[in-house]
Amino acid sequence: MPYSDHFKLTDDLIQHLDPILAGLNDPFIESRYTGFLSVSSVTVLELAMKTIFMDFANVKHKILANFCTKHFDRINGRIGLKLIQEDYLARFGSKYQTRFAKALEKLERQELLASGSSIKASYGNLLTWRNEFAHGGNVPANASYAEVKRAFGCGKQVMNCLATSMRH
Repeated sequence: MPYSDHFKLTDDLIQHLDPILAGLNDPFIESRYTGFLSVSSVTVLELAMKTIFMDFANVKHKILANFCTKHFDRINGRIGLKLIQEDYLARFGSKYQTRFAKALEKLERQELLASGSSIKASYGNLLTWRNEFAHGGNVPANASYAEVKRAFGCGKQVMNCLATSMRH
């Protein structure tokens, strides 16, 4: 399955929630949906990342694929940019770290020019909101549904960037 197929799970959730939240005037309920969306978003981004690394490993060597299966099975939401760059990509070699860093910086510059917002900050915020909701039961107090939705879009761009960087 292509890594981008995982996005559909959260894209479908967003499609379902958009009309509900458009007519909702209950901040309490909206905050709960926002928390659920953050969890769903990070979950599918994690699945996409695992698929990207597994597809790469399967093409390279069956021993590498076996290692990746075991290693990435335990990451449980640990998909921060620093971890991707300094831990996960480091295991594949500096060539892939460099490709990803360059591609991510290009994406960051483009987004800053286009919208004035940071892909990296939005992605990091999404992970924070997910962790607060999933592990602490705290709703994302400083995030709206629209912000989480936008951050998920940024996360998809980060995964696209990673996939491009991992091409053979």
